[in-house]
Amino acid sequence: MPTLTAKKSKRPPVRASGRAAPALIFGDLWEFDPAPETADPKLKARYELFIDGQFVAPASGNYFDTVNPATEQKIAEMALGGAADVDAAYRAADKAQKTVWGKLPGRERAKYLYRIARLLQDRAREFAIAETMDNGKPIKETRDFDVPMAAAHFFYHAGWADKLEYIAPGRRVAPLGVVGQVIPWNFPLLMMAWKIAPAIAMGNCVVIKPATNTPLNAIKLAEIFQDAGLPPGVVNVITGPGSTGGLIMAHPTAAKIAFTGSTEVGKVILRSVAGSDKKMTMELGGKAANIVFDDAPLDQAVEGIVNGIFFNQGQVCCAGSRLLVQESVAERVVAKLKNRLRALRVGNPLDKNTDVGAIVSRGQLDSIRSYLDIGVKEGAELWQPPCRLPAKGFYMPPTIFTGVSQSHRIAREEIFGPVLAIIPFRTVEEAIEKANNTPYGLSAGVWTDKGSRILKMSTELKAGVVWANTFNQFDPTSPFGGYKESGFGREGGRQGLLDYCKLV
Repeated sequence: MPTLTAKKSKRPPVRASGRAAPALIFGDLWEFDPAPETADPKLKARYELFIDGQFVAPASGNYFDTVNPATEQKIAEMALGGAADVDAAYRAADKAQKTVWGKLPGRERAKYLYRIARLLQDRAREFAIAETMDNGKPIKETRDFDVPMAAAHFFYHAGWADKLEYIAPGRRVAPLGVVGQVIPWNFPLLMMAWKIAPAIAMGNCVVIKPATNTPLNAIKLAEIFQDAGLPPGVVNVITGPGSTGGLIMAHPTAAKIAFTGSTEVGKVILRSVAGSDKKMTMELGGKAANIVFDDAPLDQAVEGIVNGIFFNQGQVCCAGSRLLVQESVAERVVAKLKNRLRALRVGNPLDKNTDVGAIVSRGQLDSIRSYLDIGVKEGAELWQPPCRLPAKGFYMPPTIFTGVSQSHRIAREEIFGPVLAIIPFRTVEEAIEKANNTPYGLSAGVWTDKGSRILKMSTELKAGVVWANTFNQFDPTSPFGGYKESGFGREGGRQGLLDYCKLV
């Protein structure tokens, strides 16, 4: 059992949800001998590209390092894919789609997806640790959300593979061909499953690139594809920089491209494929409003606020980064929120007691810090709970801004970090106006006891997903996607499958 040592405090150690005392706690600082997850994630010193069912060295012979953001130490060397590798991957995918995978009955494709899901479940602990090491998010998130949800997407889409006639009754469903996909660094494993499972369930083949910051589990998932006996060329994984992603998006063989990432990069991709006949799905940035009315269950709402913005250190496209709170309860909500933040634990992501892990990279941390300076200069009031951060690693304490107006940049721009802008409102109409006053339209949350108000808000909010009295709840059966500068198309559910097929 870990040992706990008090440091001049009159209060007993704070405990949350019956768990052991925290490793690092805001307010009174308690020293804790952490018990981090120590299972072997079975990592190699070097990882190659995955093309045509085999792990192969990059044509250039170049590699780059993937780094643990919690320790700033190198984890492994990753192959740096280039134009020749992308061409080889597309040739393999095109051949597999035309000769094997596209002709395989749906019930046979389903068997492969089921195997992948089961193998991922069998190696869940290994993948959770690798995800935490590569990304910096707490182990309890990767263990309880990322890995199980990734497996769930393969299970769910396996169930669709032999039922394609029900996707569009009265129409014949056919695969598109080869799909080029690029995924972000905030949910590396989940985004792999999110993109690959529907594509191959429909009979397409895939060329996919993970983010440069977090390529580890993408290439480890390719090991599972091998173990599952997936035919060569069905899925090809190319690691490398953003320029490699550009090659995948622009390749003439791609019948569809699917991208999740920033709005700025999405616009570049759209310009690069303008005039082509490629089908596209884009899930881009967000600046979600989490709206709390005066009749809401405030304690429950505070938990939803915390989950909405501090889950994965706020590095979530649908994060509730704007808190709109009704004036009559604003002071109470802010007081409760500050008290709750004092009990959050920041530290080693591999410690199961950690609530807030490391920011993914030095560059991202610097970007978040620049927004703190911007917010203060604009006149907003910054508050952070007392916090001693680890000496090594890219850490940022949870941060809230009060005195925020709609014109402030911290209320308009996506910070992609654990930073919450709090904005008061008086009426339902004002809440709707303020929530929609953004170029983004990915998600929103509503906290109220009135069902009629929930229906009104969900109808009038310009967001692809509206959560009622909860936040950040996901399911493979539910479509996800945005409006305006948050992208177009849907992923998940029957609607997501429609974007991976053609109707004839």
